Amino acid sequence: MPTTPKATPPEQLYAQIRQLLQTAQTQVQAAINHAMVQCYWEIGRMIVEYEQGGEARAEYGKQTLQYLSNKLSREFGNGFKERNIQYMRAFYLAYPISHAVSAQLTWTHYRHLLRVENPAARAWYANEAITQGWSTRALDRQISTLFYERLLSSGDAHKTGVAAEAQQLIAEQAPPDPRDFIRDPYVLEFLQAKVDAGLSCSSVCNT
Repeated sequence: MPTTPKATPPEQLYAQIRQLLQTAQTQVQAAINHAMVQCYWEIGRMIVEYEQGGEARAEYGKQTLQYLSNKLSREFGNGFKERNIQYMRAFYLAYPISHAVSAQLTWTHYRHLLRVENPAARAWYANEAITQGWSTRALDRQISTLFYERLLSSGDAHKTGVAAEAQQLIAEQAPPDPRDFIRDPYVLEFLQAKVDAGLSCSSVCNT
């Protein structure tokens, strides 16, 4: 006589569905992020190579960025304001080898990293953001408080304390939130999705 299969408890069913959804969301986010970061790197490369064609000078280059911003913004949204296009150009100059661009960091991560002029510090912040899983808010906080510089200036006996203090403040003020990615106005603009009034890119993309 065949045995009747045991019914799956609702809690187990929920856990399975939850895992499936989380896996799908992670895959979608990774695909969008990779396409977005690589696209902006390519745009930066194209602009720099155009400038190196012999025609561009400082003023002419600025006019080119203004022209691109005006045209692209009308068609693709506020993510192509002149300031963001300048970041794309700077992105390529800071990372001229595409393999050096990590798929684990978002465009907003890279915008924060481009504020760091010291290449060694920039590389350190990028590596820590990857290994520690820093959100964009956490990375922004660490850069703003000169975390790298404070670690360098502190003695070996104090480095653990400085790091512990930073991690505590991140946990309190900038904890990771899986919803941050889809709330990111740059992601919304890239997808040409409707930006919520409370997250208007016009108030963020020009910072």
